[in-house]
Amino acid sequence: MTSELLKRVEALRQQLHQHNHQYYVLDDPVISDAEYDQLFRDLLKIEQEYPEVFSVDSPTQRVGAKPLSQFNRVEHKIPMLSLGNAFSEDEVSVFDKRLRDRLKDDSIIEYVAEPKLDGLAVSLMYEKGVLVQAATRGDGATGEDITQNIRTVGSIPLKLTGKGFPERLEVRGEVFMPLAGFKSLNDQLAAEDQKTFVNPRNAAAGSLRQLDSKITAQRPLDMYSYAVGFTENGAMPTNQWDSLEILASWGLKVCPEIKLVKGDRGCHEFYRDIGVRRSALAYEIDGVVFKVNDFQVQEQLGFVSRAPRWAIAQKFPAEEVQTVINDVEFQVGRTGAITPVARLEPVFVGGVTVSNATLHNMDEVERKDIHIGDVAVVRRAGDVIPEVARVIVDKRPADARPVVLPEKCPICSSEIERVEGEAIARCSGGLYCSAQLKESIKHFVSRKALDIDGLGDKLVEQLFDAALIKNFDDIFSLNHKDIARLERMGDKSATNVLQAIEDSKNTTLARFIYALGIREVGEATAKNLANYFGDLTLIEKASLEQLESVDDIGPIVAEHVVRFFKEPHNIQVIEQLLDSGVKWAPLLVAEGESGLPLEGQVYVITGTLKEMKRSEVKEKLESLGAKVTGSVSSKTNVLIAGENAGSKLTKAEKLKINIFDENQMFEMFHTFD
Repeated sequence: MTSELLKRVEALRQQLHQHNHQYYVLDDPVISDAEYDQLFRDLLKIEQEYPEVFSVDSPTQRVGAKPLSQFNRVEHKIPMLSLGNAFSEDEVSVFDKRLRDRLKDDSIIEYVAEPKLDGLAVSLMYEKGVLVQAATRGDGATGEDITQNIRTVGSIPLKLTGKGFPERLEVRGEVFMPLAGFKSLNDQLAAEDQKTFVNPRNAAAGSLRQLDSKITAQRPLDMYSYAVGFTENGAMPTNQWDSLEILASWGLKVCPEIKLVKGDRGCHEFYRDIGVRRSALAYEIDGVVFKVNDFQVQEQLGFVSRAPRWAIAQKFPAEEVQTVINDVEFQVGRTGAITPVARLEPVFVGGVTVSNATLHNMDEVERKDIHIGDVAVVRRAGDVIPEVARVIVDKRPADARPVVLPEKCPICSSEIERVEGEAIARCSGGLYCSAQLKESIKHFVSRKALDIDGLGDKLVEQLFDAALIKNFDDIFSLNHKDIARLERMGDKSATNVLQAIEDSKNTTLARFIYALGIREVGEATAKNLANYFGDLTLIEKASLEQLESVDDIGPIVAEHVVRFFKEPHNIQVIEQLLDSGVKWAPLLVAEGESGLPLEGQVYVITGTLKEMKRSEVKEKLESLGAKVTGSVSSKTNVLIAGENAGSKLTKAEKLKINIFDENQMFEMFHTFD
């Protein structure tokens, strides 16, 4: 191949990248579609004749590749956290004051305010300016590899423009479907007698999760970048606003509505303004996000649980409509909780047709004076869960009936118990109740538990109703024939599910404890139990006093744990699961009261590490009993500092906190091996 032809290939690629940017990002095309198509065909012809010039960043790679059999998992180097919510201006003002109190500085805080797009959060990884991987948010720690699909989105550059970008750059953003594209897509689907999408968010999510990227390529998707996840070997601005500006200079699309505001007053003004203009925007939003602009201040504020302290989402009020409560039925949850559910005259609210709405519990039913036959005001709480906000008593018909809690479980006829002082009534049947058992199995296979990909709620119900599974351990006895013969399944789907079941056998002690579904033992509590005891047998034999020594566990939760492990049936199921091959890497245990060598110590990680991912270091430290936080304080015992450590290192030096480099960190780990 001649050097002239190579130059021609590079020139065509550069031209097409620029024209894509003009069309999708700037909305200012400078050539006709016919001229663009000709350039594209010229490049495609050369690449087909000379395969050696293939490049992943070529514009021809947007057309869609060979269909996948399944999505691979991607671990986020830095977790993609969720945000705390506010539903009023007062709550935003309280948030602002809380930050100033924590900083011990009453100066006005500068925020970056941006519309909260109703789409799908994604992570884009660029290496030397070339897009190499894209992933969904998933559960925040791991997502799905959607690189092939993301390549088809015209507004996402396959190769960054300009210069000065880091060697590795993770960009985070929201993929969404503009309203005009959504309408056009639904019109097309309806004309082809296919099922239409309920709302733009579902359309965007469904399009990104196509195994065949050629389908995604036909969908009108767009993306706005909203943050930098992490960087390697390259300097970045020290605040959010400048980071967004530099991302835009590299060819990434940034929402034009984003604004720099000062204090809670500036946040209120932005919220009101965007609320007035909401219906005129080209895309759906469900609120506004406020982020502290200064990255150093963000570091000072740190994180709480799964959310940053320095950001908050103020949601728009839920849309409300009126409809009739035709009936009230009672559902049985995993822990036996009896939940009243209103069966409604179908009504369109918040972008979906709603026919059922939760009534939460009988205290709520009584407080709102809900009767069967009432005209109810229904809303989607947080634009997600439909609920009955109130009933209109003036419109109550003469034959309206009060809602009465049944005495017997509607599923297994066991007694319903309502403990004094508790709002929730429960079925006393335990795992004898098929509803509780079914919900427990759904929980066991869920993403945060054993994470069996492909074994969703509907398939669990099919397997349970066909008597193919009666408990957790039966999942590991399923065979190809059992699964393949079910509705909407086949050989390929059955093979994928069986492989996912096999993969799930390698888990962690924390996930396993959470998967068991012990009442009031959530993710954090399961993790604390695993880290404190380090061994399942020790947890099974733990006394109430020992359990109450664990962080986040009080007498009520301790009682639930003891009661669970005293039940012979539960121990039998656990033994059968272990016999089926479910296992986890042993946690390191040293002598001492807690059994973990770093129990009670607080660690912070900062900078770029060469040999291990920060998430891996965090997991290792937690397995040794340490608490890993996001900010340095007087309570911090050790700061692990990689390359390009910033303000956290400076603060640690001021506070005279122990500082380990990566080599010292490994030396410490080796002492416990």
